[in-house]
Amino acid sequence: MASIIAYIGFGEAGRAFASAGARAFDRKIRDAALRDEMLAAFATAGVDGFEDVAPALRGAGAAISLVTADEALAAARDYAPCLTSGALWLDMNSVAPDTKRAAAEAIHAAGGRYVDVAIMAPVRPACRDVPLLASGPHAEAGLALLAAMGFTRIRKMDGGIGAASAVKMIRSVMVKGIEALTAECLMAAEAAGVSDEVLASLDASEKPGTWSERADYNLDRMLVHGLRRAAEMEEVVKTLDGLGTGSAMSRGTVERQRALGSLGLGSPHGLDAKLKALTTRTQEKAA
Repeated sequence: MASIIAYIGFGEAGRAFASAGARAFDRKIRDAALRDEMLAAFATAGVDGFEDVAPALRGAGAAISLVTADEALAAARDYAPCLTSGALWLDMNSVAPDTKRAAAEAIHAAGGRYVDVAIMAPVRPACRDVPLLASGPHAEAGLALLAAMGFTRIRKMDGGIGAASAVKMIRSVMVKGIEALTAECLMAAEAAGVSDEVLASLDASEKPGTWSERADYNLDRMLVHGLRRAAEMEEVVKTLDGLGTGSAMSRGTVERQRALGSLGLGSPHGLDAKLKALTTRTQEKAA
């Protein structure tokens, strides 16, 4: 294991992953209103907290970047000059593949070794048992470090920098999308006074199955009945707007249902066939 590990960003994930004796820097330490909170977090985790990034990274063999998504690229670019030559930069931030590739350019230009790491589940309560994917030319070195730190569910992704983050980002379409749909549905149900009936109807219509089976079924419904469903969803938008609870997700559903329903692809048999047909048609339109 690297002799010194520095956590860059020390929020929920940093505190869940931290090991005693490591270093930590979080720019919130410079905010007088948050200083006591950060000092307490450093003390609780048993890490050496720093008020500046340069001494935190000086001589460190690895840095684990756990800042917010909007700060990930800036952190790599701003802090790369402080890295020791050959140090690992494990970018665990939830950002797009292109963002990670841009961050990697900065790290590599400064003589560091960049690893794209995707955190694939909530960090609490799993902590170091959370599943992680790693990709890029230095993924093996990153995985060796993570294993030595006590992470138990780590795996290398084939492909370059951005491969691991692509899985994370695209998975979030479903995970965060379902959360947003839940809010849009239940806020409207509560406003209309029909929450119990809506939840009961959802329970009654729930069908068990793998996500591959669900995806095949859902795409089938959209390809065959998308235009009719889009028209129904326009009425859903009217319903939600009338209740005043918001219809952003439902408006997007109108567009997606109409787009797939208008392709005229029918219902190719099986998920692979459907995806191939959709990909071919998308490429034809882009040409």
